[in-house]
Amino acid sequence: MPDTAQDAALIAPAIDSTPATVDGMAVARLYGEPLFELPQDLYIPPDALEVFLEAFEGPMDLLLYLIRKQNFNILDIPLAQVTAQYLSYVEQIRHHNLELAAEYLLMAAMLIEIKSRMLLPRPPAEPGAEPEDPRAELVRRLLEYERFKLAAQQLDALPVLGRDFWRAQVLFDRDAAPRLPEVTASELQQAWSDILKRAKLHTHHRITREQLSVRDYMSRVLRQLQGQRFLEFHELFEPALGVPVAVVTLVALLELTREALVEITQAEAFAPLYVRLAYSPSLPS
Repeated sequence: MPDTAQDAALIAPAIDSTPATVDGMAVARLYGEPLFELPQDLYIPPDALEVFLEAFEGPMDLLLYLIRKQNFNILDIPLAQVTAQYLSYVEQIRHHNLELAAEYLLMAAMLIEIKSRMLLPRPPAEPGAEPEDPRAELVRRLLEYERFKLAAQQLDALPVLGRDFWRAQVLFDRDAAPRLPEVTASELQQAWSDILKRAKLHTHHRITREQLSVRDYMSRVLRQLQGQRFLEFHELFEPALGVPVAVVTLVALLELTREALVEITQAEAFAPLYVRLAYSPSLPS
């Protein structure tokens, strides 16, 4: 037993004073750990919070934007005003990205050159010819760029695979063909058992001896199937004639099957058996 409060404090587990929820008090999180005050040596670049309201794809895009925004006639561009606005924008990006500003400075130099050529006296034109306009080449390039830009916007508005819709895909086997189930020996035996059960219901004594020919019953089966698409297996038997006739009929049917004159088929598993001609034989005279 501890004798002093100090010994009790040593034995008791240490209690974590860090609050369980710190999101309400922390000013930030660094690698998942909460920060309750900003570091003293934290450096924020001056341009970290700058926002560019307009983004242009190049010098030609900026020039076309300035012209269309102020509804200037593209065939009669006020170069002095447009050049001043253009240089103002270039001056802004020059302080942040000198490499990007180099492309815009080239266009600015072209604008200044065109404006200088307009201020200089023009050489006399040939009789009947229109005087050369220094802005003609720039206007041609602007109109061509605008046509391509509008075409790109129209193409972008079209539905795009993977962005606006997805292609439906269905997998199937091209070589798949319907295959009828094969008739097994057990199924044929079951059908024969059903025939025997019905034949025994019509069993009666006969005094005379009857000669039964397998060939005769083969011809009889072929005549029954002649002109028929198919017959059910039990339709080929006459249970009222007794078991001997049923046996001879079955032997005749099996012989015809062995000689590929008839086929025994089944639409699906456990379905009735059907008998049909393999081809149209000529009946014996």
